[in-house]
Amino acid sequence: MTQLHRVTVLAGGVGGARFTRGLLALLADAHPGADVTVVVNTGDDMWLNGLRVCPDLDTVMYTLGGGINEEQGWGRPDETRRTSAEIAAYGKGWDWFTLGDLDLATHIVRTELLRNGATLGEATEFLSGRWQPGARLLPMSDQPVETHVRLRDAADEHEAGSLIHFEEWWVRYRAGVPATEFVQVGLESASAAPGVLEAIGDADLVVIPPSNPVVSIGTILNVPGIGDAVRETSARVVGISPIIGGAAVRGMADACLTVIGVETGAAAVGLHYGARSGGGLLDGWLVAEEDADAVSQLTDAGLVARAVPLWMRDVPATAAMAEAAISLVSPPSR
Repeated sequence: MTQLHRVTVLAGGVGGARFTRGLLALLADAHPGADVTVVVNTGDDMWLNGLRVCPDLDTVMYTLGGGINEEQGWGRPDETRRTSAEIAAYGKGWDWFTLGDLDLATHIVRTELLRNGATLGEATEFLSGRWQPGARLLPMSDQPVETHVRLRDAADEHEAGSLIHFEEWWVRYRAGVPATEFVQVGLESASAAPGVLEAIGDADLVVIPPSNPVVSIGTILNVPGIGDAVRETSARVVGISPIIGGAAVRGMADACLTVIGVETGAAAVGLHYGARSGGGLLDGWLVAEEDADAVSQLTDAGLVARAVPLWMRDVPATAAMAEAAISLVSPPSR
């Protein structure tokens, strides 16, 4: 396997964070000294209780830095929610989205930095200084790009056709209210954060981990310049299916895929990204053993494909996934 020096990962929240943790474990052993950059979705970001909350950035930072609640995959372990309870006592906040006291400290520091003139990328670098994630974390954009959902049907106080923040659709309604489209508010005035395009263009390998293909990876790729950078990079580009046996591994990615008219299947998601030989994004696509019958269809579409175990049960299992992904698109060592 060719030695890797620079690896760039496009990541959403839990799936992207856990995959990157396994990737870092593999690289430390097989490719020592490799630099890893993680470009993180910020479409879930929002203002809440006067604070700038960045769910995916924090999940990646906490996971790689050893501060994540492993059971739920997000937030901090041993949390209390006394502050959120006090906010609720004033009739403020959302009872469906409460922040833990330890987590609030991160949002307070980030908000102070932003209000004092720091960019989101600079604030992320400062916060990462505490957690030492072992990789450079970059927001996809320094400008706010918030994913909203247009409802097909009425829901509580929202009328049919309303736009609501993705987190409300996802957390409050559990993606159970039919939607017609996802809208990235602010996208037209956004640009890739400093370092993002260079990280993609200068990489030896670009990885699309098993994150939500619509509202995580799709949002990143929609930022002007990022999708083109992936298509044009000289790096090999490999993706890992977030769908196993026709079901989303985590969350409700199937509901998101339905909104954009893509089947919930390993082959369908790989074909949605497309082969770079046909103007798409990928050189290779890794599917689960349960979806081995999809390999021939993917190969016919111009992708290098293989079926391997894809359950991220622990760090060693995830490192093995990362090794399979790298091997899939790596030329033989000389």
